[in-house]
Amino acid sequence: MRISLMKKLRSFRSNDEGVTLVEYGIALVLAVTVGTSTLLLLAGDVTGQMDAACDAINATTATGC
Repeated sequence: MRISLMKKLRSFRSNDEGVTLVEYGIALVLAVTVGTSTLLLLAGDVTGQMDAACDAINATTATGC
């Protein structure tokens, strides 16, 4: 039993198919994190610009946005 277990452990060590899957998973998580943070930063900028535009419209008209 011990010999067969040692053979299995050696075969797992030499098998690198799962490593590629882990690398793709890490790359995907990194891409999603960077994309989400970028969109959150842009959302704040867009909100500020829209508020400024609304204030400018309110200053020139009586109807508002």
